[in-house]
Amino acid sequence: MFFTMVSSIKSFFNLNSIQQKHSLLKSLVLLGLVLFMLYTLLFSHHYQPPNLLAIHKQKRPVSRSVTNSPTNLSDIMFGIVGSVKTWKHKRSYVESWWRPNVTRGYVFLDREPSQEFLPWSSNSPPFRVNRNITKSKLYPKIVNPIQIRIVHTILETFREGDKDVKWYVMADDDTVLFIDNLVEVLAKYDHTKYFYIGENSECIRSNSDFSFDMAFGGAGYALSYALMEVLATKLDGCIERYPHLHSSDFILHACLADLGVALTHEKGFHQIDLRGDISGLLSAHNSDRPLVSLHHIDIIDPIFSSKNRSESVTHLMKAYKLDHSRLLQQTICYHRPSNWSFSISWGYSTHIYETIFPQSFLQKPLETFRPWMKYAKPPFYIFNTRGISNNPCETPHEFFFDSMEISSEDQIVTTYVRISPRQRNRSRCFSTGNHSADSITRIQVFSPAATPKKVSPNPNSNSLLLV
Repeated sequence: MFFTMVSSIKSFFNLNSIQQKHSLLKSLVLLGLVLFMLYTLLFSHHYQPPNLLAIHKQKRPVSRSVTNSPTNLSDIMFGIVGSVKTWKHKRSYVESWWRPNVTRGYVFLDREPSQEFLPWSSNSPPFRVNRNITKSKLYPKIVNPIQIRIVHTILETFREGDKDVKWYVMADDDTVLFIDNLVEVLAKYDHTKYFYIGENSECIRSNSDFSFDMAFGGAGYALSYALMEVLATKLDGCIERYPHLHSSDFILHACLADLGVALTHEKGFHQIDLRGDISGLLSAHNSDRPLVSLHHIDIIDPIFSSKNRSESVTHLMKAYKLDHSRLLQQTICYHRPSNWSFSISWGYSTHIYETIFPQSFLQKPLETFRPWMKYAKPPFYIFNTRGISNNPCETPHEFFFDSMEISSEDQIVTTYVRISPRQRNRSRCFSTGNHSADSITRIQVFSPAATPKKVSPNPNSNSLLLV
């Protein structure tokens, strides 16, 4: 009797287990059908992984700055990094290119300006004072707070909220910008896309210490409006991620690399990580790139030896204002009867060589300058140079920009004068005949007058008159 009861109980539980399994199987089948329908609905079109930048672009509101009109100066917002301690000496560099009531932007100072600068000059950009970061939780971890202030200027410029901006251009207060050429460069790019535009250093060591694909901020760099919107939401996070980095430029580069944005190289931005006399570099500026900027004006020698640094910048700007796109463009020509070669850097210098040299030789900058770092080992530069030679045939007679005028034939006449006799080697070049240029004291260059439609005039259209 007891055995019969146990057998009945076992049969009951076995039956119940079978029913539960059947019910579970039905549930799994129904769940599978639901998942299949969802898969068909969501993935019937070719599914692609999400692009974070693209999603941000779709979500962001349409800004009034997103227009199809050609880029002009009013579309650019400048953020200049300055310091109250050095503003007295550097303001002339900024004021040389700043156009009151035309250019837009701010100079960001490390503290409130002292009384000597008040009232603030209308010839300077309006000033702002950078946010105090010493009270932030991250501050004790930051290895170089000054660099964080500099990189944060990007964010603070954007947060000023100016309308109708296509480009944000950042630079230092010892940088001279050639803003009309800058407009022409930026006009080639679409500000509604993600662009990070600038150039690296002239010195190999500087680039190897950071990156060959990093824009050096002293030379200046440009960020498109679309990229700036994304960066404004990410930059603080990047600073928290990279508090150990010593350079503001490298922090920005690292942040943009994390976003998948690479540097677009534009060779007209000049960091000038050089020492001493850079006349050799300026006298061989490539004719296929407009001059956009010159940095480290306070460190290099005055670019005109007969003037101080501020006067030199003002003097160069005279030529720039008359024909901005031609400034520093190199032209090479020859006077066959005398076996002379001429190298003209329009608005800056003219060189005479007492023999015929190919263009490939004259296009190499004469190494009048020194590397940025005292103990750097060769090779020093990212471009080819030619050294100072004791050969009189390779030693140029140098003439520097003196004055200009518009002739009655509607030509621009620039005059270049000899500052001093050749110092390094006064002997003559006899390899191609006795044709000394010692008696030449002045050179005039005749160029077609620029027109509003002219973007990049042919530098070879220049003609010479020797006096």
